[in-house]
Amino acid sequence: MKILLVEDEDIAAKKLIKTLSAVEPAAMVLAVTTSVRETVNWLQDHSLNQQTAPDLILMDIELADGQSFQIFEKIEVDVPVIFTTSYDEYAIKAFKVNSIDYLLKPIQKDELRAALNKFTSQKMYHAKGTEASLKVDNLLKELQKQLLPKQYRQRFLVQYASKLMSVDTHQIAYFFTDNRMNQIRTTDGKKMIVDYSLDELEEMLDPDQFFRVSRSFLISIESVEQVQTYFGNRLTLRLKPLLDKEVIVSREKLTPFKEWMGK
Repeated sequence: MKILLVEDEDIAAKKLIKTLSAVEPAAMVLAVTTSVRETVNWLQDHSLNQQTAPDLILMDIELADGQSFQIFEKIEVDVPVIFTTSYDEYAIKAFKVNSIDYLLKPIQKDELRAALNKFTSQKMYHAKGTEASLKVDNLLKELQKQLLPKQYRQRFLVQYASKLMSVDTHQIAYFFTDNRMNQIRTTDGKKMIVDYSLDELEEMLDPDQFFRVSRSFLISIESVEQVQTYFGNRLTLRLKPLLDKEVIVSREKLTPFKEWMGK
């Protein structure tokens, strides 16, 4: 088994080689590359030569000059990849979904052995080409979603009176449902209809700035003027601008609401 190791930390590379030698003595590390650029150049020089082409790549996510998914944007890689990473399992759940393995640092012998066994047992890893490439492509799309900062909605185009106007999220005090219509209340008191459900809005907005206190209210942190205890182990809110409706924090939202207010 011929392996290309992509790792920018010298100590980590040496430890992995040592672990690999203990787990799979027949494995041969062809080279250690430390950056996106170096890896691309190495693959371009060696992947077409049957004697020097790797059977498998062990690849760290964070490299000296960027993240390893950039390699796949610059060159077609038809070699199966096992990623190594310091990210926790939640952040990289896409690896499992797409049948691409990963090893969480520090790498343990039994985990490396299991990953190599998976490599040797699955036929798709032996056949280079489209299927393996598609698996990597699917992974990279999910990986980018996980690692790149989420972009939250910055503004909404809404109708006010007879005009269309753009409302920045920092101008919004809260969203609420009234008579089955979802509305925006701005900090200067304007009300306008919004063409999204509160469920959809909750996904669009920065959770540090907005919180869904109940089925009917999604509020900005800046709109909370007063919090009072309420019967039934609940809270009632006084919002600004004032609204002629009670705003009650539901029981199931009580703990996360307190945590949100205390950030």
